[in-house]
Amino acid sequence: MLRSLDIRDLLIIDRLELAFQPGLNVLTGETGAGKSILLDALGFVLGWRGRAELVREGAAQGEVVAVFDLPESHAARAVLADAGFPAGDELILRRVNSADGRKTAWVNDRRASGEVLRALSDTLVELHGQQDDRGLLNPRGHRVLLDDFAGNAAPLAATRAAWRRVAEARRALAEAEAALAALREEEDFLRHALAELDALDPQPGEEAELDTRRRMMQAADRIREDIARAFTAMGGDGAEGLLGDAVRWLEGASDRAEGRLDGAIDALSRALSDLGEAQQGVEACLDHLSFNPAELEMTEERLFAIRGLARKHGQQPDDLAEFTRTLRARLAALDAGEGDIAALHAAVAQAEAGYRAAAETLTARRIRAARALDKAMAAELAPLKMERAVFATEITPADPGPEGQDGVTFTVATNPGAPSGPLDKIASGGELSRFLLALKVCLTRGTSGITMIFDEIDRGVGGATADAVGRRLAALAEGGQVLVVTHSPQVAARGAHHWRVEKQVSRGKTRSTVTPVAETGRVDEIARMLAGDTITEEARAAARALLGA
Repeated sequence: MLRSLDIRDLLIIDRLELAFQPGLNVLTGETGAGKSILLDALGFVLGWRGRAELVREGAAQGEVVAVFDLPESHAARAVLADAGFPAGDELILRRVNSADGRKTAWVNDRRASGEVLRALSDTLVELHGQQDDRGLLNPRGHRVLLDDFAGNAAPLAATRAAWRRVAEARRALAEAEAALAALREEEDFLRHALAELDALDPQPGEEAELDTRRRMMQAADRIREDIARAFTAMGGDGAEGLLGDAVRWLEGASDRAEGRLDGAIDALSRALSDLGEAQQGVEACLDHLSFNPAELEMTEERLFAIRGLARKHGQQPDDLAEFTRTLRARLAALDAGEGDIAALHAAVAQAEAGYRAAAETLTARRIRAARALDKAMAAELAPLKMERAVFATEITPADPGPEGQDGVTFTVATNPGAPSGPLDKIASGGELSRFLLALKVCLTRGTSGITMIFDEIDRGVGGATADAVGRRLAALAEGGQVLVVTHSPQVAARGAHHWRVEKQVSRGKTRSTVTPVAETGRVDEIARMLAGDTITEEARAAARALLGA
């Protein structure tokens, strides 16, 4: 509930402090007195888009503060929680418009964006007028209104979830089909490349080993001859034979040399031993350097084949084995693709069946709710002197989507036998006002916590019809809060709280003021609305009759 509205330096208002009450609050005044400015001010603090220039001439800034009562279960608490703001029993919105156009807002003394204000606004206030643009006259919003009336939150959520599953299944199928098509385009390449790689079967590290072996075999021819000559020089025809002869000769002479040759003989024996080890090393090297010339050719052929495949596929030689596994996986995906596509088609069909079931459940609920809404509207139109009018909620097939597969349109026929048509095309101004009011009564049953504002909803009606409008507004305000800007004395008389908006000119400056109308003053105010500037006793008597009715 809107508890207070404090306006400073906005348009032609220098300072206004308004304390609103539960029930039906009526604002009356001459045309141009500034009633619409109050709505502009409230819309400004709620983040609505409106006039660009709001600051009163000569002021540095304009400011509006709105205070709302916030019961424990109010929907605004969820908005505050999502935005990270504290929530208490009182919600204070403050917004400032500087003379240079900058706008700054606070929610409970914390800086807030216009987006947060507008999100809060949706839970706090509803504005309705003869040219309502917030859903009642917009056919695109009729389905939303019918779902609210039907309490379709759960089946609507189920339908949205089913639609998401359909979209996800279709997306997975499309992606799989695109991937399979891409694989098919390279199938010949995959099979040929894998055949080459499998035939060669390169292993990590093999290229380096082959290169080392090749270089060693290439060098072997150049060094083996020298090593062989050295081996011959160390053999029996060379150093080994000569040393052996020397040892035998010395040993034969040692008995007569009285021990002087013993050291030399020992040294030569050791030399022969070392020479034997050297011969074994050289012989082993010669064995290692021995190879079949065809082996060099085969080594070079494999080495060049590995390097050629690596260049062909833009890989490092050591990465060819992993590259082979990658190609094999892609080919396996291609071979298994048809089965995967079939499974994905089945998943799409299953998701679509689930969506149809959820959408059909939602359609059935909407059909039942449409009949209930039409019946409720018939009951509401009769007190508004439109008992002959026929309101009908038409449900037609529509393209499937997250909100179901139904189109919803509110239609009316204002007289028996007259053709029906869209609400905003058939009804006249006065009829339209009453249709809107009846719809609002039906659609807001069971809701609470929202302040409803009707801006001259009674325009174009008078007499008993205006009185009927006033009675419905009063009924709508029971247990809640309704603000009505009105020129109708019949509607004003039904208000539980009354304010008069006046425009005054002082020292060449225009100011708008709003003052509460006490019970004693309501007779004159309603008489003014009946008779104009000159209030007669007859007008006062009529005003008393309206207030006492």
